[in-house]
Amino acid sequence: MRGMSVWAVDGIGEVGPGDDLVALISEALERSGDVLVDGDVLVVASKIVSKAEGRLVAAENREQAITEEARRVVASRPRADGGVTRIVETRHGFVMAAAGVDASNVPEGHVLLLPVDPDASAAALARGLRERTGVRLGVVVTDTFGRPWRSAQTDLAIGAAYVKAVDDHRGDVDAHGRELTVSVTALVDEIASAADLVKSKVGGTPVAVVRGLDVLLDEPGPGVASLVRCAESDMFRLGSDEAFEEGHAAGMRMADLLADDARETRR
Repeated sequence: MRGMSVWAVDGIGEVGPGDDLVALISEALERSGDVLVDGDVLVVASKIVSKAEGRLVAAENREQAITEEARRVVASRPRADGGVTRIVETRHGFVMAAAGVDASNVPEGHVLLLPVDPDASAAALARGLRERTGVRLGVVVTDTFGRPWRSAQTDLAIGAAYVKAVDDHRGDVDAHGRELTVSVTALVDEIASAADLVKSKVGGTPVAVVRGLDVLLDEPGPGVASLVRCAESDMFRLGSDEAFEEGHAAGMRMADLLADDARETRR
Protein backbone atom coordinates (compact mmCIF):
# COMPACT_ATOMS: atom_id res chain seq x y z
CA MET A 1 0.00 0.00 0.00
CA ARG A 2 1.34 3.40 -0.97
CA GLY A 3 1.26 6.26 1.50
CA MET A 4 3.11 9.22 2.93
CA SER A 5 3.45 11.02 6.24
CA VAL A 6 3.55 14.75 6.88
CA TRP A 7 4.36 16.53 10.13
CA ALA A 8 5.28 20.00 11.30
CA VAL A 9 8.64 20.87 12.82
CA ASP A 10 8.11 22.63 16.15
CA GLY A 11 10.41 25.05 17.94
CA ILE A 12 11.97 27.07 15.13
CA GLY A 13 11.04 30.41 16.68
CA GLU A 14 11.27 33.91 15.27
CA VAL A 15 13.64 34.37 12.33
CA GLY A 16 15.60 37.55 11.65
CA PRO A 17 17.91 38.92 8.95
CA GLY A 18 21.06 36.85 8.58
CA ASP A 19 19.80 33.91 10.62
CA ASP A 20 21.09 30.49 9.60
CA LEU A 21 18.01 28.52 8.54
CA VAL A 22 20.03 25.32 8.20
CA ALA A 23 21.02 25.56 11.85
CA LEU A 24 17.57 26.65 13.06
CA ILE A 25 15.78 23.81 11.28
CA SER A 26 18.39 21.19 12.20
CA GLU A 27 18.38 22.18 15.87
CA ALA A 28 14.57 22.17 15.99
CA LEU A 29 14.55 18.66 14.54
CA GLU A 30 17.17 17.51 17.05
CA ARG A 31 15.22 18.93 20.00
CA SER A 32 12.05 17.19 18.88
CA GLY A 33 13.82 13.88 18.36
CA ASP A 34 12.92 13.80 14.66
CA VAL A 35 15.54 12.16 12.46
CA LEU A 36 15.53 12.87 8.74
CA VAL A 37 15.96 9.95 6.35
CA ASP A 38 16.86 9.67 2.67
CA GLY A 39 13.96 10.74 0.49
CA ASP A 40 12.49 13.31 2.89
CA VAL A 41 11.27 16.65 1.57
CA LEU A 42 11.49 19.75 3.79
CA VAL A 43 8.69 22.20 3.04
CA VAL A 44 9.52 25.73 4.18
CA ALA A 45 7.29 28.80 4.26
CA SER A 46 8.73 31.62 2.18
CA LYS A 47 8.21 34.03 5.08
CA ILE A 48 11.13 32.68 7.11
CA VAL A 49 13.30 32.45 3.99
CA SER A 50 12.58 36.10 3.21
CA LYS A 51 13.26 37.15 6.80
CA ALA A 52 16.59 35.32 6.89
CA GLU A 53 17.56 36.85 3.54
CA GLY A 54 16.82 40.38 4.73
CA ARG A 55 13.73 40.96 2.60
CA LEU A 56 12.00 42.91 5.37
CA VAL A 57 11.84 46.50 4.15
CA ALA A 58 10.52 49.77 5.53
CA ALA A 59 7.39 50.79 3.65
CA GLU A 60 4.93 53.40 4.84
CA ASN A 61 2.74 52.46 1.89
CA ARG A 62 2.27 48.76 1.11
CA GLU A 63 0.75 49.69 -2.25
CA GLN A 64 4.00 51.30 -3.35
CA ALA A 65 5.91 48.15 -2.42
CA ILE A 66 3.47 46.10 -4.50
CA THR A 67 4.00 48.43 -7.47
CA GLU A 68 7.77 48.07 -7.19
CA GLU A 69 7.61 44.26 -7.00
CA ALA A 70 5.14 43.87 -9.89
CA ARG A 71 6.15 43.31 -13.49
CA ARG A 72 2.61 44.04 -14.69
CA VAL A 73 -0.95 44.29 -13.40
CA VAL A 74 -3.15 41.38 -14.45
CA ALA A 75 -6.36 42.61 -12.81
CA SER A 76 -7.47 45.13 -10.21
CA ARG A 77 -10.72 45.59 -8.31
CA PRO A 78 -11.83 48.19 -5.74
CA ARG A 79 -12.57 46.88 -2.25
CA ALA A 80 -15.32 47.90 0.15
CA ASP A 81 -12.73 49.45 2.47
CA GLY A 82 -11.65 51.89 -0.24
CA GLY A 83 -8.50 50.01 -1.20
CA VAL A 84 -7.76 48.15 -4.41
CA THR A 85 -6.94 44.47 -4.77
CA ARG A 86 -4.33 43.95 -7.45
CA ILE A 87 -3.50 40.64 -9.09
CA VAL A 88 -0.05 41.10 -10.56
CA GLU A 89 2.75 39.23 -12.23
CA THR A 90 5.84 39.32 -10.04
CA ARG A 91 9.40 39.59 -11.27
CA HIS A 92 9.59 35.81 -10.88
CA GLY A 93 6.64 35.31 -13.24
CA PHE A 94 4.18 34.32 -10.49
CA VAL A 95 0.64 35.66 -10.85
CA MET A 96 -0.70 36.42 -7.39
CA ALA A 97 -2.39 39.01 -5.22
CA ALA A 98 -0.24 41.92 -4.06
CA ALA A 99 2.98 40.48 -5.55
CA GLY A 100 3.36 38.41 -2.39
CA VAL A 101 4.08 41.57 -0.37
CA ASP A 102 3.15 40.63 3.20
CA ALA A 103 2.40 42.97 6.09
CA SER A 104 1.39 40.28 8.60
CA ASN A 105 3.66 39.20 11.45
CA VAL A 106 6.15 41.99 10.71
CA PRO A 107 6.95 45.23 12.60
CA GLU A 108 4.72 48.25 12.03
CA GLY A 109 5.78 50.28 9.01
CA HIS A 110 7.47 47.32 7.32
CA VAL A 111 6.53 44.72 4.73
CA LEU A 112 8.08 41.43 3.73
CA LEU A 113 8.96 40.74 0.11
CA LEU A 114 9.30 37.35 -1.56
CA PRO A 115 12.81 35.89 -1.88
CA VAL A 116 14.68 37.30 -4.87
CA ASP A 117 15.26 33.81 -6.34
CA PRO A 118 13.21 31.17 -4.50
CA ASP A 119 14.71 28.27 -6.46
CA ALA A 120 18.20 29.41 -5.48
CA SER A 121 17.05 29.81 -1.87
CA ALA A 122 15.70 26.26 -1.90
CA ALA A 123 18.94 24.94 -3.40
CA ALA A 124 21.11 26.68 -0.81
CA LEU A 125 18.95 25.38 2.03
CA ALA A 126 18.91 21.85 0.62
CA ARG A 127 22.70 21.79 0.18
CA GLY A 128 23.21 23.04 3.72
CA LEU A 129 20.83 20.50 5.24
CA ARG A 130 22.31 17.66 3.17
CA GLU A 131 25.81 18.58 4.34
CA ARG A 132 24.79 18.91 7.98
CA THR A 133 22.63 15.79 8.21
CA GLY A 134 24.21 13.52 5.62
CA VAL A 135 20.71 12.81 4.35
CA ARG A 136 19.60 12.85 0.71
CA LEU A 137 16.68 15.29 0.87
CA GLY A 138 14.89 17.97 -1.09
CA VAL A 139 13.44 21.37 -0.24
CA VAL A 140 10.27 23.12 -1.37
CA VAL A 141 9.67 26.81 -0.55
CA THR A 142 6.00 27.81 -0.41
CA ASP A 143 3.74 30.83 -0.42
CA THR A 144 -0.02 31.34 -0.30
CA PHE A 145 -2.00 31.91 -3.49
CA GLY A 146 -5.61 32.55 -4.36
CA ARG A 147 -6.99 30.68 -7.38
CA PRO A 148 -9.21 31.69 -10.30
CA TRP A 149 -12.81 30.50 -9.95
CA ARG A 150 -12.26 29.35 -6.34
CA SER A 151 -12.65 31.10 -3.02
CA ALA A 152 -10.04 30.83 -0.25
CA GLN A 153 -6.33 30.22 -0.61
CA THR A 154 -3.85 27.37 -0.69
CA ASP A 155 -0.09 27.05 -0.47
CA LEU A 156 1.85 26.51 -3.69
CA ALA A 157 5.53 26.05 -4.39
CA ILE A 158 7.56 29.12 -5.36
CA GLY A 159 10.95 27.42 -5.08
CA ALA A 160 12.24 23.86 -5.16
CA ALA A 161 15.54 22.01 -5.25
CA TYR A 162 16.45 18.33 -5.57
CA VAL A 163 12.73 17.61 -6.06
CA LYS A 164 10.92 16.74 -9.29
CA ALA A 165 8.75 19.71 -10.19
CA VAL A 166 6.28 17.64 -12.21
CA ASP A 167 5.27 14.06 -12.89
CA ASP A 168 4.74 13.83 -16.64
CA HIS A 169 2.25 11.12 -17.60
CA ARG A 170 2.04 12.05 -21.27
CA GLY A 171 2.54 8.94 -23.36
CA ASP A 172 1.29 6.64 -20.58
CA VAL A 173 -1.81 4.55 -21.18
CA ASP A 174 -4.89 4.74 -18.93
CA ALA A 175 -6.95 1.82 -17.61
CA HIS A 176 -9.00 1.78 -20.83
CA GLY A 177 -6.01 1.73 -23.15
CA ARG A 178 -6.14 5.39 -24.13
CA GLU A 179 -2.88 7.31 -24.37
CA LEU A 180 -2.59 10.30 -22.04
CA THR A 181 -1.70 13.49 -23.90
CA VAL A 182 -1.98 16.34 -21.38
CA SER A 183 -1.65 14.80 -17.90
CA VAL A 184 1.24 16.49 -16.08
CA THR A 185 1.03 16.57 -12.28
CA ALA A 186 2.50 19.60 -10.50
CA LEU A 187 4.26 17.57 -7.81
CA VAL A 188 5.82 20.46 -5.93
CA ASP A 189 2.48 22.29 -5.68
CA GLU A 190 0.77 19.19 -4.33
CA ILE A 191 3.58 18.72 -1.80
CA ALA A 192 3.22 22.37 -0.76
CA SER A 193 -0.52 22.05 -0.24
CA ALA A 194 -0.19 18.81 1.71
CA ALA A 195 2.40 20.34 4.02
CA ASP A 196 0.19 23.37 4.64
CA LEU A 197 -2.31 21.09 6.37
CA VAL A 198 0.13 20.65 9.27
CA LYS A 199 2.03 23.94 9.15
CA SER A 200 0.45 26.93 10.90
CA LYS A 201 0.28 30.51 9.68
CA VAL A 202 -0.34 31.73 13.23
CA GLY A 203 1.27 29.09 15.42
CA GLY A 204 4.93 29.50 14.53
CA THR A 205 5.43 26.23 12.63
CA PRO A 206 6.67 27.30 9.19
CA VAL A 207 8.42 24.02 8.30
CA ALA A 208 7.09 20.54 7.64
CA VAL A 209 8.59 17.20 6.66
CA VAL A 210 7.01 15.08 3.93
CA ARG A 211 8.08 11.44 3.89
CA GLY A 212 7.26 8.50 1.65
CA LEU A 213 7.37 10.05 -1.81
CA ASP A 214 9.78 9.00 -4.55
CA VAL A 215 10.37 12.50 -5.92
CA LEU A 216 14.03 13.36 -5.32
CA LEU A 217 16.60 14.34 -7.94
CA ASP A 218 20.39 14.00 -7.85
CA GLU A 219 20.76 17.64 -8.93
CA PRO A 220 18.85 20.80 -7.90
CA GLY A 221 16.77 20.49 -11.07
CA PRO A 222 14.72 23.09 -12.95
CA GLY A 223 12.79 24.16 -9.89
CA VAL A 224 9.52 26.05 -9.87
CA ALA A 225 10.69 28.40 -12.61
CA SER A 226 9.91 25.55 -15.01
CA LEU A 227 6.22 25.74 -14.03
CA VAL A 228 5.74 29.40 -14.95
CA ARG A 229 3.46 29.50 -17.97
CA CYS A 230 4.75 31.46 -20.95
CA ALA A 231 2.63 34.28 -22.36
CA GLU A 232 1.92 32.41 -25.59
CA SER A 233 0.20 29.53 -23.78
CA ASP A 234 -1.56 31.63 -21.12
CA MET A 235 -5.29 31.75 -21.94
CA PHE A 236 -6.07 33.90 -18.89
CA ARG A 237 -3.31 36.49 -19.08
CA LEU A 238 -5.58 39.46 -18.30
CA GLY A 239 -8.56 40.14 -16.06
CA SER A 240 -11.83 40.87 -17.85
CA ASP A 241 -11.70 44.63 -17.25
CA GLU A 242 -8.10 44.82 -18.40
CA ALA A 243 -8.85 42.74 -21.49
CA PHE A 244 -11.77 45.04 -22.33
CA GLU A 245 -9.58 48.12 -21.94
CA GLU A 246 -6.90 46.67 -24.22
CA GLY A 247 -9.51 45.65 -26.78
CA HIS A 248 -11.15 49.07 -26.64
CA ALA A 249 -7.79 50.81 -27.08
CA ALA A 250 -6.95 48.56 -30.04
CA GLY A 251 -10.35 49.29 -31.55
CA MET A 252 -9.86 53.03 -31.20
CA ARG A 253 -6.47 52.79 -32.88
CA MET A 254 -8.01 50.84 -35.74
CA ALA A 255 -10.80 53.43 -36.03
CA ASP A 256 -8.21 56.20 -36.29
CA LEU A 257 -6.37 54.29 -39.03
CA LEU A 258 -9.59 53.72 -40.98
CA ALA A 259 -10.50 57.38 -40.64
CA ASP A 260 -7.07 58.36 -41.94
CA ASP A 261 -7.52 56.00 -44.90
CA ALA A 262 -10.94 57.47 -45.65
CA ARG A 263 -9.57 61.00 -45.64
CA GLU A 264 -6.77 59.99 -47.99
CA THR A 265 -9.29 58.37 -50.34
CA ARG A 266 -11.41 61.53 -50.54
CA ARG A 267 -8.44 63.66 -51.53
